[in-house]
Amino acid sequence: MAVELKFSGSVSQTDPIDQACLIIGQLEHLKEADFSELQNKLQPRVVEETFQAAVNLLRPPGVPGTGCSVCSVWLNKVVVAALPRCVSRHNSDARPHAITKAVVSGLRGRGDEVILVVCQEKEAFASACAIARAYPLFNEKSVAGDTGEGKDTTSAKSRTVTVEFLLAGSDKGKKLMAGAEAAMAAAADGIRLAARIVDAPCNMMHTDAFLELVRAAAKRLHIKPVIVQGESLEKKGFGGIYGVGKAAVHQPALAVLSHTPEGATKSIAWVGKGIVYDTGGLCIKDRLHMVGMKRDCGGAAAILGAFEAAVSLGFNENLHAVFCLAENAVGPVATRPDDIHTLYSGKTVEINNTDAEGRLVLGDGVAYARKDLKADVVVDMATLTGAQGISTGRFHAAVLTNNEEWEHSCAIAGRRSGDLVFPLPYSPELHFGEFNSAVADMKNSVADRSNAQSSCAGLFIHAHLGFDYPGVWVHLDIAAPCHAGERATGYGVAVLMTLFGQSSKNPLLQFLGPECEIAVDDSDSDAKPPPSKKRKARKDE
Repeated sequence: MAVELKFSGSVSQTDPIDQACLIIGQLEHLKEADFSELQNKLQPRVVEETFQAAVNLLRPPGVPGTGCSVCSVWLNKVVVAALPRCVSRHNSDARPHAITKAVVSGLRGRGDEVILVVCQEKEAFASACAIARAYPLFNEKSVAGDTGEGKDTTSAKSRTVTVEFLLAGSDKGKKLMAGAEAAMAAAADGIRLAARIVDAPCNMMHTDAFLELVRAAAKRLHIKPVIVQGESLEKKGFGGIYGVGKAAVHQPALAVLSHTPEGATKSIAWVGKGIVYDTGGLCIKDRLHMVGMKRDCGGAAAILGAFEAAVSLGFNENLHAVFCLAENAVGPVATRPDDIHTLYSGKTVEINNTDAEGRLVLGDGVAYARKDLKADVVVDMATLTGAQGISTGRFHAAVLTNNEEWEHSCAIAGRRSGDLVFPLPYSPELHFGEFNSAVADMKNSVADRSNAQSSCAGLFIHAHLGFDYPGVWVHLDIAAPCHAGERATGYGVAVLMTLFGQSSKNPLLQFLGPECEIAVDDSDSDAKPPPSKKRKARKDE
């Protein structure tokens, strides 16, 4: 049964016997909420004394607890959950991971339901995104399980989960700002789309299937896509994408969506790694490491979801989404170790590991963003390295960038969106030597895997954009946070929407978006990037 998510800034009147209700928030916010504000969700089944008694039973964990304290108030039809008391400086104030767990465990998943989030306004967007992650779309089970979700998730049959917000703390008594519900709905759609792409196996989500989703998004946004596929890639100089995907039945492709509004003064490119399956190529993975490689398109999936969300809400600058799509397959024409490919940048690459393929397709993508799209800001997003999870963990993506201000802004956007981010060391002079080759401009895999491997992988991509690139380059490695267990998270949609919130027409995204300086590059010269301007810090920075 498909789930439709709806978002509202007001507390509607519902009867728990018809719609189960989960009330979630920090304990202090739950305690300070007036029962008159909650009674629309509780009466006539729950009186004030009963609700207050349930709240008083809650014992949310302190440091280092991550779970919620949950109490059933009425027949498992009304459940109240208190979020963890403490949050560290590298986590989001919204406690998004705890919210997702509470939603999954706190509701039965049958029939229409309501989730009431009691929070501050700055936490509302991250809370909405966390709830969206609890409702994945992809399901090929032939029989519905305990939650009522089965293979009929794509049928007309559906149920509605309404997410409502009651502002608390310093925002108590206020209503969500205009446009907040629209931003939440667009983000939720993007997150669930991205997760569905990543959850789908390659026999369903191959490069041609991904291209159909790109075309469908283009049609909804009234955009004409640019698609280069198959041998046309080789003819046009995209040696990275073509070399990785040429052995697959479904041919590799470069797809581009461009939003170019009147009055735009800057150009932004989001470049996504879309390896729909990664066998490792001729340097083939073993059984244990190959399972789950359907997720290697997580970067491109997130960019598709984020692009449609951003454009549908209104985006003031030129925004391009570049999808580098390929299946790293094994076959008679597969790339061999020792082969040399020429990428779109014009640089030659000696292949010493066919399982280091993501950087090859992204090398083409970022070079295209600079040469053809004239982008002032290039963000590439990829499930690039297993080492990312070791470097920054399962919850934080790793960011590598040539701009200190943007490094700081990525971390801020991560905390405000719930898609957490933490920086990697950026030192090309110390790390890029790992790719030295005697016969080509570079190899595609490092000599020493213990030397900042995730930073090195990002620098390979930067090399094809050009270390002389005068604009802003941001690399986001999302290998670990793109999934939780066997399910995709839709990671990346929320952080991109927030990071570029200042360019959005949506008031909530403008409120959340960090102030990032974009220096327009008119010449694409070899000049060094201008020094970062100091920015006024906001309270949560």
